Amino acid sequence: MKLLVDECLSLRLTTMARDRGYGESSHLVWLGLAGMKDWDLIKRVADEDWTLVTKNSYDFRDPTDAPGEPGLHAAQSIHAGLVCLNGPPGMDLALQEELFTVALDELGSDLVNQVLEVTTDGKTITIDRYRLPAD
Repeated sequence: MKLLVDECLSLRLTTMARDRGYGESSHLVWLGLAGMKDWDLIKRVADEDWTLVTKNSYDFRDPTDAPGEPGLHAAQSIHAGLVCLNGPPGMDLALQEELFTVALDELGSDLVNQVLEVTTDGKTITIDRYRLPAD
């Protein structure tokens, strides 16, 4: 599994992934893809078998029929997975690292057509894993 960390998250998460054995992981900035529109990014993610890590969960997990609208992962018949780190707006580095550590602990070896969501309300952390698109 190779993780691609979205530009909305710290570069540090990519280093964390590599340190945990996901050596092919990268960051949008490192690949020169910063500023790429989500509907173009999803094509690259799917074509290159990346597991996307983002905090813009709504943009990728909810169903949609229109390019540029939320739900771009749901429109893919097969994908390498989606990891959503859900926290308050302006999530700082410490919270990003905390949620990503939980995600890395939960990943396993395969997220094909699955979403792993790690969510905090500031008090507790919840973990959800489900199929996308749903069968």
